[in-house]
Amino acid sequence: MRIHLLPPELSNQIAAGEVIERPAAVVKELVENSLDAGATSVFIDIGLGGRQYIRVRDDGAGIHPQDLELAVSRHATSKLRSQEDLERINSLGFRGEALPSMASVSRFSIHSAQANADHGWALKVAGGHINTGLTAIAHARGTTVEVSDLFFNTPARRKFMRADKTEFSHINEMVKRMALSRFDIGFSLRHNQRVVHELLAAQDEQSTGRRIKKLLGESFLDSALSFDESASDMRLYGWAGSPTIARSQADMQYLYINGRIVRDKVITHAIRQAYNDVLFSGRQPAYLIYLDMPAHLVDVNVHPSKHEVRFRESRTIHGFITHVLRDVLAQSATNSAGHHISAWAGSVKKNSMGSTSTGYPSSATSQARLSSATSQARLSLSVKDKLDAMTSLYSAREAQPKGETRVEENTGVPLLGYAVAQIHGIYILAENAQGIILVDMHAAHERITYEYMKRTLSEQQGLRTQPLLIPQTVRVSEREVRLLDSHADTLLRLGFEVTAISADAMLLRQVPTLLADTDVEQLLKDILSDIAEYGDSNRVNDQINEVLGTMACHASVRANRKLTVDEMNALLRDMERTERSGQCNHGRPTWVQLSVAELDKLFMRGQ
Repeated sequence: MRIHLLPPELSNQIAAGEVIERPAAVVKELVENSLDAGATSVFIDIGLGGRQYIRVRDDGAGIHPQDLELAVSRHATSKLRSQEDLERINSLGFRGEALPSMASVSRFSIHSAQANADHGWALKVAGGHINTGLTAIAHARGTTVEVSDLFFNTPARRKFMRADKTEFSHINEMVKRMALSRFDIGFSLRHNQRVVHELLAAQDEQSTGRRIKKLLGESFLDSALSFDESASDMRLYGWAGSPTIARSQADMQYLYINGRIVRDKVITHAIRQAYNDVLFSGRQPAYLIYLDMPAHLVDVNVHPSKHEVRFRESRTIHGFITHVLRDVLAQSATNSAGHHISAWAGSVKKNSMGSTSTGYPSSATSQARLSSATSQARLSLSVKDKLDAMTSLYSAREAQPKGETRVEENTGVPLLGYAVAQIHGIYILAENAQGIILVDMHAAHERITYEYMKRTLSEQQGLRTQPLLIPQTVRVSEREVRLLDSHADTLLRLGFEVTAISADAMLLRQVPTLLADTDVEQLLKDILSDIAEYGDSNRVNDQINEVLGTMACHASVRANRKLTVDEMNALLRDMERTERSGQCNHGRPTWVQLSVAELDKLFMRGQ
């Protein structure tokens, strides 16, 4: 067959297959146009899950009447003028494909008026054909776009649309994501003439919090850890859900780069690494994270849907995000009910343990407890003896976690309170200013021991390596051999000395000491895969931490071990000083809080 040009209508329909996947994609594209136009309010009206109509109205700058017909032409945009603009994209839309794609597969109308205009103008298109010329209409400043009978002329696509309820659930999720990207914009969503969301523009932190609670639920914001960190030209901020609200599905993960909703495997991997040893197996973290960076360092022109991006320095981005989130999770201990320790106190201060507590029980017994707890140098659980028998990681210094014991500011009481009793040889019952605390003593001690082992390894010895008596030949792909040229230093830093011996093989001469008994060949291949994908790898640290976690588990106090009150108090103080003490190495909670109000409710007091 001879080569021929496709008719414009057909080429637009083909393009629509990539841009307009379902009604939610129409909503996304139209709302992005509204935000680019400087709108302060966006109104979204949906009929029958988007199958009947989708109407988006804004109060933005509007479109010049001479540009209306051009707006429904392919590759026509007001947002790019040169190649330099393409390399520094600051707008959400830029491809000039969305409106003509919609117009080619629906009955499409656009009404718009600019500021100070006497009236607006309307243009109607059906299946890519302009029905009539411009028509003068009454219209407030801004633009209204209506997309009716979506896919009416492409029955195959319409057949694959889901039920109205399903399609609207995707639209609702998309509106939620857009509303979380711009708190300064008001959003209204209606479905079948019923108001679903009425979100006012947020003016301060309180109104921002109200929007987050409305869209993501109160439990998320109550348990999330807020952060705001900058490095070089990058800023990472938002809310990282505590491990206690991790979910079975990745359905509460919201990521924005320069205000754009994205799905990026590099950042997702970095976030997962940060949560690595505080999540229970198979659970997914919840987060609302924003990354701002110079536009020329990120390429958003990857796919017509604009969900994917590429970074010029993906390794730097990966390391920055992992570092920030690990610090956030490490510095904020939480209980398994999802309340921050810091939320109890509002603020914390260093505790001068030699002083007398003034706000908590003034009885001689309580004062004696305070004295005995603070005089403990470390847990009297023979931990060090066990560890010495298992590993030579430890020096002669005491296994005391770093940091200061934190106290509730108004009362001077340690945040985890004072031990009262041991229950069934498994749990510690303690009393604090808020109510009572239940601690899983093995899980808590396991985290304390684990963090100490990691810190000792890092501070005293670093990563020890050992040469292989007989170098091992590893068969790999040509691509992986080529990685050695630019990443030999990275592999050496991770403890592997590797040299290429052919186009599809390399010789492994040296491995990390702690991993000598593992499958180092598969580990090396996994590391090379990570480097190819993300520019770096954390698999060595993960494997070492897994070994240390097993050692810590065996070395920690076991169930049915009877502890004295002094030992229980010492464990509580060590928990307060230990990073990530809210979860054990396997992601299980180590303690829970029951407030006095919750106890009163159990016994119906005050009702």
